Amino acid sequence: MTEELLKERKERLLTLIQDPTYVPMKLKELAMLLNVPREQRDELKEVLDVLEAEGKVGVSKRGKYGKPEVVALVGTYTGNVKGFGFVSVEGRDQDVFVPAEKAGEAMHGDTVQVSVEEARNGRRPEGTVLRVLEHANQTLVGFYQKNKNFGFVIPDNQKIAIDVFIPQGKDMGAVTGHKVVARITDYGGEQKKPEGVITEIIGHINDPGTDILSIVKAYGIPQEFPAEVMKQVGRVPDEILPEDTAGRKDIRDWQTVTIDGEDAKDLDDAITISREEYGYKLGVHIADVTHYVTEGSPLDEEALNRGTSVYLVDRVIPMLPHKLSNGICSLNAGTDRLALSCIMEIDHQGRVLGHEIAETVIHVDRRMTYTAVNAIVTDRDAETMEAYEGFVEMFDRMKELSDILREKRRQRGSIDFDFPETKIILDEKGKPIEIRPYDRNAATKIIEDFMLMANETIAEDYFWQELPFVYRTHDNPDPEKMKRLGVFINNFGYTIKTQHGEVHPKELQKLLGKIEGTEEEALISRLTLRSMKQAKYMPVCTGHFGLAAKYYTHFTSPIRRYPDLQIHRIIKENLHGHLTQKRVAHYDKILTGVTVQCSAMERRAEEAERETVKLKKCEYMSKRIGEVFEGVVSGVTNWGFYVELPNTVEGLVHVNELRGDYYVFNEERMELRGETSGKTYKLGQKVAVTVTGTDRLTKTIDFLPAEGENREE
Repeated sequence: MTEELLKERKERLLTLIQDPTYVPMKLKELAMLLNVPREQRDELKEVLDVLEAEGKVGVSKRGKYGKPEVVALVGTYTGNVKGFGFVSVEGRDQDVFVPAEKAGEAMHGDTVQVSVEEARNGRRPEGTVLRVLEHANQTLVGFYQKNKNFGFVIPDNQKIAIDVFIPQGKDMGAVTGHKVVARITDYGGEQKKPEGVITEIIGHINDPGTDILSIVKAYGIPQEFPAEVMKQVGRVPDEILPEDTAGRKDIRDWQTVTIDGEDAKDLDDAITISREEYGYKLGVHIADVTHYVTEGSPLDEEALNRGTSVYLVDRVIPMLPHKLSNGICSLNAGTDRLALSCIMEIDHQGRVLGHEIAETVIHVDRRMTYTAVNAIVTDRDAETMEAYEGFVEMFDRMKELSDILREKRRQRGSIDFDFPETKIILDEKGKPIEIRPYDRNAATKIIEDFMLMANETIAEDYFWQELPFVYRTHDNPDPEKMKRLGVFINNFGYTIKTQHGEVHPKELQKLLGKIEGTEEEALISRLTLRSMKQAKYMPVCTGHFGLAAKYYTHFTSPIRRYPDLQIHRIIKENLHGHLTQKRVAHYDKILTGVTVQCSAMERRAEEAERETVKLKKCEYMSKRIGEVFEGVVSGVTNWGFYVELPNTVEGLVHVNELRGDYYVFNEERMELRGETSGKTYKLGQKVAVTVTGTDRLTKTIDFLPAEGENREE
């Protein structure tokens, strides 16, 4: 077909399809309408394919051709640093690939309408962004670069691959090197960059704290509390009032402790325990935050807006103002405090024989740290035991019960991923001076076990009462991901049993038990975790796969998590007999929105926390260029392999830097193999690497195999 003929047929088709009276139709119907002979339908199809690729014609799943808007899909655009992107559409298994030249004015996070060219020859479907329906980025944070009469903001978010033009006089006096917040005034298009104005100068890139603050601003995490919130906080007393204790269960004479990290200031859980004939009476006492944060008040609305406290490397951004989170709601030693308590009677097999949920008034005798409690129950440190002489027996009882509860969970199939968290020590200027793994010890496990028990007990109670509630759910893994995991672990001689594509958590627990202490433990544990779904908040109880629990909620941290605060409110109303039909209908109406908001804010906080940790790791390693470290291969891809060091720092050895051979990626075995030498780099392998570079903008670290590093098969 000549170019002239192609042009003529394109114009004819477009005239027809753009006609307001045209109804989308299949190729056969279109050919009949245009009087195209049967033998020329392939040519007609060829023209339609060209128009579709250009985004001028759309085709539905049923093969009907029409205006792109009619057959286009709506989804979320995910950008890439190289300019291209992907559109994820609800209900579609595969994302739609969007080349850079077809992305239009779409930016990362935007809701877009995309015309799709269906996948051919096993390739990913490709599309063209027709229009942006909703912009996700009204503002963005980035590095300002000043030219003579204008400037540019280079976004911190690497998924936004285009700079924002700042006209003269719209820069607030920013200079090159400033981190700024820019408001977008024009999103541009194919031939034009987005345009904006600077609304805030965060600070110079080299100023202490500017790096973290940039991340806070980029994620839109609110720092200051609105005036009406602080006005409400001003009316909150510093200590509990005598009238606040009326009608409450008074347990101030029970020996009570809190156990937290050394740096913790918002202490929202306290423990009591006694040995009984049947086993143990365990009291988990949680700060009664809802006594001060009433429904619909400015405090409550702001807490829901934030969803959670955010714990960054150098600061905590609280869900509630400090007067509550560190003051009246914090279960500080030596003070009377209001609590909502779950008091459980537990036998020697870890079964809950009975429980009581009550509004209480408590008095914490000692503020304990994980370090001190571990020194008592694990190390039997004489000096520490003497310092807490009257409490040693209590901690021993806690350890006994903790072991029982943990074993009971193990028997039912609960999966325990024991990955070390990162502890980063900063100097007074915010510079990282030490990075090390923050391991769990017996004391952290005691608190974990007791909180899990209270959460399960509360969840089961309210499930059977059939009342509106907020549950913490964790769905079964995707069968396809489990299948891929099964294929991979076969390389190491391990198997997992599935039934109709479903796997029981006990199977994964058994797998983790078998690999414990082996060279491949870290690698298989990590892949198993990646094969599972994310936990979320839901107003329905669907169980928690990872804990192998039928009923689970979050009850124990209302100072820092809104879902806990929400269920405290429901529990207290129920205890007072105020859950009328009208109130039940009210909660039925709002809880879906509450759970969606809280799940979203939890993800935002996790991402911001990860970004600050990556940033400080990058800064720490930038002072160690040329140094050699021993590590373990933690990830393998077709572009290289990742190595994790004992201090939890991870860096990339790019495949292009592996000299002297051509390395091929084997996805099934998760390894890179040199075609000539047979050298391999595979998950779990120990390897020595040299630090070759860091990039503060992308927060990445580059490694090279250390000289002499070799691995022959």
